[in-house]
Amino acid sequence: MMKYFETGVRYDKTLENGVIKPVTELFLVSAVSFTECEKIITEAMQPFVSGYLEVVKESITRIADIVDQDDATADRYYLVKFNFNTIDEVTAKEKKTAVLHLVHARDFDDAKKRATEHMSDTMADWEIDTIKETKYLDVY
Repeated sequence: MMKYFETGVRYDKTLENGVIKPVTELFLVSAVSFTECEKIITEAMQPFVSGYLEVVKESITRIADIVDQDDATADRYYLVKFNFNTIDEVTAKEKKTAVLHLVHARDFDDAKKRATEHMSDTMADWEIDTIKETKYLDVY
């Protein structure tokens, strides 16, 4: 079963002015295990790193889906929390179930639009609870 791992990578980055600076950046990796996650991110980062590279963080997220579009202007990732409204069959009370999606977008408004479009075919009652920008640089 595939999971999404939040992965922190520390490496020596060459800045535009030529200075080499150690940085830690966050990525999201789709993998089956921690071992596979580390392999995927290490291989993905190799072309961009000449020297020190260390995976310093790996944690399983609760992200259920990624809304990614082929749009060169989309350069940010937003975490969108949807609440699905259901009726508890035992108590007959309304219950909200939270589901997280990661949306690749240009800005907040674009993220909301893409999230809404993504959910447009869903038969269940849902609402957007929160949208917040993440620090993820990319998804692998």
